[in-house]
Amino acid sequence: MYDVAVIGAGPAGAAAALSALRTKPGCRVLLVDKADFPRDKSCGDGIAPHALDELARLGVADVLLDQTPVRRLRLVSPRGTEAVADVQRPNYVLPRTVFDARLVQAAVARGAELRRQTVRSLDELDARVVIGADGANGVTRRLLGLPKPDEQTVAVAVRGYIAWETSDPEQLIIMDGRDWPAYAWRFDTGRGTANVGFGMLLPNLRATPRGKDALHERLVELVPEAAGAERLRSHHLPLTTGRPAQPDGRVLLAGDAASLVNPLTGEGIYYALLSGRLAGAAAVGDGDPGSAYRLALHQELGRHLAHTTALARLTAHQRVLDAGVRAVRDRPEAMYALVEVGLGRGLITPTLVRALGAEAARSVARRWPHP
Repeated sequence: MYDVAVIGAGPAGAAAALSALRTKPGCRVLLVDKADFPRDKSCGDGIAPHALDELARLGVADVLLDQTPVRRLRLVSPRGTEAVADVQRPNYVLPRTVFDARLVQAAVARGAELRRQTVRSLDELDARVVIGADGANGVTRRLLGLPKPDEQTVAVAVRGYIAWETSDPEQLIIMDGRDWPAYAWRFDTGRGTANVGFGMLLPNLRATPRGKDALHERLVELVPEAAGAERLRSHHLPLTTGRPAQPDGRVLLAGDAASLVNPLTGEGIYYALLSGRLAGAAAVGDGDPGSAYRLALHQELGRHLAHTTALARLTAHQRVLDAGVRAVRDRPEAMYALVEVGLGRGLITPTLVRALGAEAARSVARRWPHP
């Protein structure tokens, strides 16, 4: 009998295992995944500063020690407005093939048992608590009777890698006004390669005559250096602002399984590490694990998720999004606030509101100048 069984050994699952072992040393933790590690995972590979904070809390900050910090962020709006800033704290870009394997190795080194297994029933796992970290379409959600994410909010993205030498690595995001929301990216590692990709909503992709070929074509159109990219692979991403309620009891959901993906940017690694840490601690704590985890998650992310939901609705309108990029391009403090909302746990701050208000006033003046 295990104290905790974790289904899925990605960042959320590995974080849950590490957290349980850190909270209650000596507990028995089983980490189950259908794949052998290292294994590839289609993703933008960006690891934001708040994710680094979670790695430190888990005692594994050293997994990024050999990586190059990326301090530059460049945004291009659907109408071509560009904003560039050196962020307050650096990001990192590390392929999930490496990142996930390092986290799994750390969990095993701390005492977790790793097993390759395809789980079809929770009865297969002899554990006091089960943590489902197996994605939005994973077995845990299905066995709990929870619905899949609304297909209208599911995005499809293609990702690849290119050789890319630069002395000033950056994270570049180019928003595509056609079939919005859609955007391309180039995330430089600073080590001679870059992760490139393009994503759009699944219903819009299905409506395009070219089907999945449109993903590759749009990627090269927006990021020409992506021509000839290798290891191209597509994946689904739930961008819904509606998330399943964590039930009471002994089955917890973390990461994508809890639909914890930022609807503005698609960022999920920070949420995965944070929710995994909270789930692992609740699993070996006192009282009802589901109730304790639900409360902890709300305290950590409740206000932030409410603010991202509001911004996601606003930025569904391209004109609003373009005004937002114009508002932050000459205001570093507003840019930092926007990055916090999109990549961390930030809120809609007064600084951001003032910048948006000033840009709205300028837009009105441009349209209806005084005589």
